[in-house]
Amino acid sequence: MSELKATITAVGHYVPENVLTNAELEKMVMTTDEWIVTRTGIRERRIQKEGATSDLACRAAQAALHDRGIGADEVDLIIVATVTPDMIFPATACLVQTKLGATKAWGFDLSAACSGFLYALNAGSRFIESGAHKKVLVIGADKMSAITDYTDRNTCILFGDAAAAVLLEPSQEKEFGILDQVMYCDGSGAEALNMKGGGSLHPPTHETIDKHMHYVYQDGKTVFKKAVVSMADVAAEIMERNHLSGSDVGWLVPHQANLRIIDATAKRMGIDRSKIMINIEKYGNTTAATIPLCLSEWWRNGSLKRGQNVVLATFGAGYTWGATFIRWSLANPAERA
Repeated sequence: MSELKATITAVGHYVPENVLTNAELEKMVMTTDEWIVTRTGIRERRIQKEGATSDLACRAAQAALHDRGIGADEVDLIIVATVTPDMIFPATACLVQTKLGATKAWGFDLSAACSGFLYALNAGSRFIESGAHKKVLVIGADKMSAITDYTDRNTCILFGDAAAAVLLEPSQEKEFGILDQVMYCDGSGAEALNMKGGGSLHPPTHETIDKHMHYVYQDGKTVFKKAVVSMADVAAEIMERNHLSGSDVGWLVPHQANLRIIDATAKRMGIDRSKIMINIEKYGNTTAATIPLCLSEWWRNGSLKRGQNVVLATFGAGYTWGATFIRWSLANPAERA
């Protein structure tokens, strides 16, 4: 049996320059900064004015490859987790492949909404562990502004645009890398969080446009209740499977959907807030990008260090949810100096 472990050898992210603040949203819909911050923890989000998801993804991937010091022609596989593909087909991964110049790579998209990055990380790590590939780019990227209804105050306050990428490579260090993963889905929750229009069930028509069916729909209360329980439970499960206590965890990296969900997950795990990566106040919910965006930011500022135990936890439409346990192997810029 192969002893190969998949480990993260590079990280990168990209966020658009344009900022949409709560004050600006107050002018667009019936809401207030206080209401948004109290219920979600979000103060602003980034909006991509021009271009598509592939452009976000490409910038994030380029940042990761630059830090690794390799060219795109060394990449074997590109997996793009997204619910906002440039188009239904071809896959956004194909567009990223050609924009990057990753001439030797194949690729595919993976759709699991806010759980997309963890699903893709799971898939990518299996290609490494099997020995099939040596360099796999896993990208979480979403241009949520493209499917957000800015007349709906319940959803338009939540989402932003961003992308982040990790490079996976094999490692012989058994104690480092991606050590455990737990994934779930429950399609009975599909009606609570979805985009009804544009697929084979409801192809685009004047009626689907008039009914705003090409935007995100969310039954907020129902999703919140399920997310609080599921994300907390799966995070606790992966800790129990690996005999980890709160003191053993260097960082909890939760999906950035709602600050109250994050706090509930941390409480269930027995982890102090000082050990939680939180950037929701700056970016909102960037769907598949939230978790790798945190990893990239904390790594770049020197807070994410080699040898730390890191637990990733997520919940998204589907319903989908899961958790990943990583012992971080990548020395940050300060540790390299």
